[in-house]
Amino acid sequence: MSTTTKLDLASPAPAKASPAKPRRGLWGSRTFNFWLFAAPFLIGLIVFIYVPIGWSIYLSFFDARFTVTPDKFIGLENYTYMLTDPKFVGSLGTFTVFAAFIVPTTWALSLSLALLVNRLKFMRAFFRSVFFLPTACSYVAASLIWKMSLFSGVRFGLANTVIGWFGIDNIAWLISPNPPWYWLVIVTARLWLQSGFYMILFIAALQNIPEELYEAAAIDGAKRGWQTFRHITLPQLRATSTAVVLLLLIAAYQAFDEFFNLLDKTTWGRPPLVELYYTALGTEQDYGAGSAGAVILTVLIIIVTLLQGKILGFGRGDESK
Repeated sequence: MSTTTKLDLASPAPAKASPAKPRRGLWGSRTFNFWLFAAPFLIGLIVFIYVPIGWSIYLSFFDARFTVTPDKFIGLENYTYMLTDPKFVGSLGTFTVFAAFIVPTTWALSLSLALLVNRLKFMRAFFRSVFFLPTACSYVAASLIWKMSLFSGVRFGLANTVIGWFGIDNIAWLISPNPPWYWLVIVTARLWLQSGFYMILFIAALQNIPEELYEAAAIDGAKRGWQTFRHITLPQLRATSTAVVLLLLIAAYQAFDEFFNLLDKTTWGRPPLVELYYTALGTEQDYGAGSAGAVILTVLIIIVTLLQGKILGFGRGDESK
């Protein structure tokens, strides 16, 4: 055996690189990194959401006129006053009418747009973007456009110009509450602003429906159209439809911008938030009564949400279907 071969046999194998040691210390802690990134959001949530909610609940038990630091405890008097105030109770009725219009109409329009866009073979992304763009528009800006250009009430307004072609006289859309034409203005404005967002939710749900279901239905003799929509598409959209209805109801409770900007300082057609705004920031600045009304409205939203979840099955798993 040669000397070279002996040296090769005798030489030790190269040492393996030691595995990299995990980072130690504070910066290597997953818990620390989690709180480092979550802390700004949590601080903002506490400072701008939970603290105002807690302070509002506190003010609702005090006589807080022209001050947010009251010292006169009055118990449930603010709640009694708000529940017997015809303006606040009437605003809840206004919300009921508004929700009865806007929730089913927005649901139907959003689903119809989703079905149409999802069936397109070309320019699908273009139409999806076009219908979604109004979502980024400010409610205040949209309200002013509706008020000053479309439904201005003058003869040169777009709406009055169109109905004038059919021999109909000009309509003061936002002035006279009898008949209440302002509902048409408010509902169309919100439809334009909201439908695109919920259309995207329905499109995502439609794309998750297995194509095998439609193929099996076609083999069984079902025709494309109403039969497949009723027995396949609509049941598969149950969870998304329930979530959309829930979001629409909450948004209806929170309606403010379009009512405030379209109806100015009228005493009719006010939803709860507009009525609470005038109660807390009006001439009397009754923060205690306004806070009590806000608590009542919050409780109503919670009750409606729980009832809807119970009736429509929101949050249940597939095994409950």
